[in-house]
Amino acid sequence: MVRMSAEERRESVIRAAMSEFARSGYYGTSTEAIAKRVGVSQPYLFRLFPGKKAIFLAAAERCMEEVLRTFEEAAKGLEGEEALDSMANGYTELIAARPELLLMQMQMYVAVAAAEQAGERELGEAVRGGWMRLWDAVQLPLGADPGETTTFMAYGMLINCLVSMGFPPEHRVWEGLYPEARTKGRLQK
Repeated sequence: MVRMSAEERRESVIRAAMSEFARSGYYGTSTEAIAKRVGVSQPYLFRLFPGKKAIFLAAAERCMEEVLRTFEEAAKGLEGEEALDSMANGYTELIAARPELLLMQMQMYVAVAAAEQAGERELGEAVRGGWMRLWDAVQLPLGADPGETTTFMAYGMLINCLVSMGFPPEHRVWEGLYPEARTKGRLQK
């Protein structure tokens, strides 16, 4: 059997944490469940990460990085409407292929809201920082137009909510939302 390095184990923990947090949220996920999914002990898990919050922050950062990479790759060499369409299509394809990324995003927002109500700011600061990196990655190809960026991000959040609630692609709620993506079957669970 090939032994994994600490960095490879850390990567395994982040992937497992994304799946666990996506399904059960920050407060509903135990470090025991993450350790079990990876096949390590909890003490070993805590040698890689100082605690549950650190694991969640690493998973949230990875989630944002994957969405950011999708936007950047989709918009490469494009501007304006072409960039917008390419980023929208890239994102819908990403969440169709990797639904845990969508669910992780939704859980991140819930965790931030709950933490902020309890006076804990660290989660919110990290997630807002990731969100701003996404914002900036969208804004530049759209000509640094705040209105276009706001509209794009608003559509994305609506898509996140509709997909999270399980609306099938043929449902009437999708009418008017990226009609070309809908008719090409890209808005699927």
